[in-house]
Amino acid sequence: MTSKFFIMPIACAAMFALAACGEEAAEAPNSVASESAAPETLANGMTVKAQIEARQAGFKELGKAFKAISDQLRSGNPDMSIIQPAAASVPEITQDMGSWFPAGTGPESGVKTEALSAIWEKPEDFALKVGNFQTAAAALVVASNTGDAAAVTAAFRATGGTCGACHDNFRLDD
Repeated sequence: MTSKFFIMPIACAAMFALAACGEEAAEAPNSVASESAAPETLANGMTVKAQIEARQAGFKELGKAFKAISDQLRSGNPDMSIIQPAAASVPEITQDMGSWFPAGTGPESGVKTEALSAIWEKPEDFALKVGNFQTAAAALVVASNTGDAAAVTAAFRATGGTCGACHDNFRLDD
């Protein structure tokens, strides 16, 4: 296997891992510096800031799962006892991913976020991308349960591809 074979999943894992950290640590060009600008309570009972922080935490957990899988696949001798629970956690973590982005939690909120306004401007397209990711994540679980490293690699690459497809239009570039 070549390193090129793993570029997309590794890049996606890195993006997920950095998503939460990067949103909190660096000011995004489309965000407003004042986090006190968004004390409003959302329909789900959370403040805008708490919702964005929860979203970031979800992506951070997802990044950890992707990193565990990626590290194993790159090891040359993948350990399925590490891959299988990590793969199983992906759909669990993201089962309600669509609800991570309620109206008012975008760049207009005043809270630092890498989420682009396009999420709320093109909700059908965003929902399709989230659905594609969730379908790929479910296939990753099935592949991991086979114990076949080649099947896991293919499913992991496909899942990573859905990450990139969403990031292309809905997340601020790093």
